[in-house]
Amino acid sequence: MSKLIPMDMIQKRIFFIRGYKVMIDRDLAELYRVTTKALNQAVKRNIRRFPANFMFELTKKEKKEVVTNCDHLAELKYSHNPPFAFTEQGVAMLSSVLKSERAIQVNILIMQAFVRLREIVSSHKEILKKIEEMPACRQAGRKSIIRSSNTFSMRYGK
Repeated sequence: MSKLIPMDMIQKRIFFIRGYKVMIDRDLAELYRVTTKALNQAVKRNIRRFPANFMFELTKKEKKEVVTNCDHLAELKYSHNPPFAFTEQGVAMLSSVLKSERAIQVNILIMQAFVRLREIVSSHKEILKKIEEMPACRQAGRKSIIRSSNTFSMRYGK
């Protein structure tokens, strides 16, 4: 199953928006090999399964930021419909509305990617704590590492 979609490809499509780790509807549709329209129609037919903490519509500002930072989502710039963002729970719920074998397999991989990302972030926090406890004589190196950490946190959250 891991040959279905490389884990790093999934992880690169997880973003941190509004305090949630999310995936954009267009990316999910591509992974499931359905159109974005079909994915969103399935969701709308089952909207009671997708409360606000499972799925939300991006604002114009959020959409612009995603398009600016993600070359593979450049087409969204010209879309009249704002994209939807699905949290980990929303992605899990997608498997109940997309009833294909591929959807099941892709969902398993996506869930594993979210878990792996949590492990990375947890490890990252532990490393940061150790760096912050380092003696002041290493202050310059520590600032550089913390700047890198902030970049990581913007992408994956803390």
